[in-house]
Amino acid sequence: MKPSRLILLFLLFAKTAFSQEINSVGMKLVTIPAGRYYMGSEGEGENADEAPVHRVTISKPFRMAATEVTNAQYEAFDPEHKKLRGKAGFSKEDDEAVVFVNYAEAVAFCDWLSKKEGKPYRLPTEAEWEYACHAGTVTDFSTGRFLPNSYQKSQKTDRTPVVVSLKVGQNPANPWGLQDLHGNVEEWCSDWYGPYEAAEQRDPVGRAVGLFRVTRGGSHGTPMNYLRATNRLGMIPDDRHWLVGFRVVQAEKPVSQPLPALPSKANAQKVSQKPFSWKTVSPSQPVFLEPIRYANKPACDAGVTYYSHNHQPALSWCPNGDLLAIWFSTEKESGREMTVVASRLRAGQTRWDAPSEFFKVPDRNMTGSSLFHDGKGTIYHMNGVEASGDWQNLAMVLRISRDNGATWSAPQLVAPEHEKRHQVIAGLFQTKEGWLVQACDADPSSSGGTAVHVSKDGGKTWVAPYTDPQKPDYKTGASGGLIAGIHAGVTQLKDGSLMAFGRNDNVSGADGVAKMPMSVSKDMGKTWTYSPSEFPPIGGGQRLIFYRLNEGPLMLIAFTHHPEEPDETKKGMVFTDASGKPFKGYGMYAALSFDEGKTWPVKKLLTDGKYRYLNGGAWTGAFEMNATNAEPRGYLALTQTPDNLIHLISSSIHYRFNLTWLQQKLVQEAAKP
Repeated sequence: MKPSRLILLFLLFAKTAFSQEINSVGMKLVTIPAGRYYMGSEGEGENADEAPVHRVTISKPFRMAATEVTNAQYEAFDPEHKKLRGKAGFSKEDDEAVVFVNYAEAVAFCDWLSKKEGKPYRLPTEAEWEYACHAGTVTDFSTGRFLPNSYQKSQKTDRTPVVVSLKVGQNPANPWGLQDLHGNVEEWCSDWYGPYEAAEQRDPVGRAVGLFRVTRGGSHGTPMNYLRATNRLGMIPDDRHWLVGFRVVQAEKPVSQPLPALPSKANAQKVSQKPFSWKTVSPSQPVFLEPIRYANKPACDAGVTYYSHNHQPALSWCPNGDLLAIWFSTEKESGREMTVVASRLRAGQTRWDAPSEFFKVPDRNMTGSSLFHDGKGTIYHMNGVEASGDWQNLAMVLRISRDNGATWSAPQLVAPEHEKRHQVIAGLFQTKEGWLVQACDADPSSSGGTAVHVSKDGGKTWVAPYTDPQKPDYKTGASGGLIAGIHAGVTQLKDGSLMAFGRNDNVSGADGVAKMPMSVSKDMGKTWTYSPSEFPPIGGGQRLIFYRLNEGPLMLIAFTHHPEEPDETKKGMVFTDASGKPFKGYGMYAALSFDEGKTWPVKKLLTDGKYRYLNGGAWTGAFEMNATNAEPRGYLALTQTPDNLIHLISSSIHYRFNLTWLQQKLVQEAAKP
């Protein structure tokens, strides 16, 4: 072919590929050429969802907005959105990227613009977005291996969001004329989130169904890793916050068939739906079964995302006789890689299943989970979902199962604002009125109290009844709107009041010694009064249980001291053995009250006296159990099955005992090796 002919073809291609137009709302639209590229990366760990790399054909050119939709452009469609300008400090000006827009609202804008102009507007597919972002490159960024400083804003995990300008179009365009694809704000895509497949694809449109919609590009307030062209994020479609906006494509929808729906995770497979016949243990028979491990590492080839730090469990029994445990798995507690995994102890089995994924919003921190079975066949799952990493700015999400956890309802944002007081704590319970009560840490620090959220309609709507936004004065016992202490255990007294115990925010007793705080509310969590309990404070790596047993007594499970307490005189508690002789014990104990928390005549170290080597995982690690030593710390969760057996899990270990055993004094002779 003659050189002149080649030049002519190149100029024709360039005119087609990089032509631009300005639409009726002032968007600059850039033509993206058809072509092929390699989608994804050879990611591992938290980036494993970017694999496998697979070839994708974009069969037709399309037009894409050069920048994200701005406030002025969006508000031409929805003038009411102007009320959200400046929320959390972000996006005040006309030419800043619009934020606080959920998936349906972004789609509605596209539909409005389509009707306005008589041209098809929509959100980009995930494949189109990555193709346009790469713009012919194969590096992490269209700028190469690194993103220049001029493109960066607050590219780190910010517990408190750092306000920056979201003005669009301030950085050089990529080779195809697009701006703001690496950062500024994340952008909604049309696909349901789901794993890739290795086969070559033509105009892929994602999965047929899913729980989360894909977002791409990373944002102004996230680490650089999440700004890469191949990085995948996702959100609950109803969610909205200061990190996410969108841009539009002008083109017809691809006619490709979506990839099939995914099979259930292992914890939801082969779940029996046969009601279980519970056989109540005789009240005269004490039971303490051998402790077993429930958090078992999955096989390397199981395809389960599982990290080194496994912690903060929740537990429920199921009508079919199974136990279901969930917990977070992560490398760091402030990480976006954090996922919630689950395991079952199936009815009649003696070993817990290997864990599998239970709930994960892609690239969001998932701190805080609870499970609760109402005794009538409905299991509730509540979870925190961060806007990014860390665990301060959480929304609260509720799912419901009525088939023993085989399927769950779509995630419902019951507390949709990403803010404090939404860090879910295991211990969701139901009052005598039938109301659901969920406790949540009020602050991400080691102190700051616990808030309660209440639903009077079976979880459909929730209110946070506290009235005092300031931290109460726990030392003076003044009334305030929060429970004293984080990670609080809460239950209802027979007179309708709520009672709670918490970690930190300790209250001095009459002897001047710090005690675990006790909080009581007579108005369902609106205000609380505080007093010192008779129990020692607990600290880092320890979470207590406060629970009303089926038989009626109140039960507190906590720890005698913190293992890193430097004062030896403050370590341990005095217990009484079977002969009436006092002894000093260390670690996890249970206390029982038969008069609604006024007195606690029974206190028992949670050991049967046998020598054992155990590993509590997480912050606990290895320890020896014997007559004077129980597990030294752990995050606790508990359920009591209809046969009255108490099931307690720490960060790794499953304990089983009954009320009769708790009331039986420890036989010291059993401790002899």
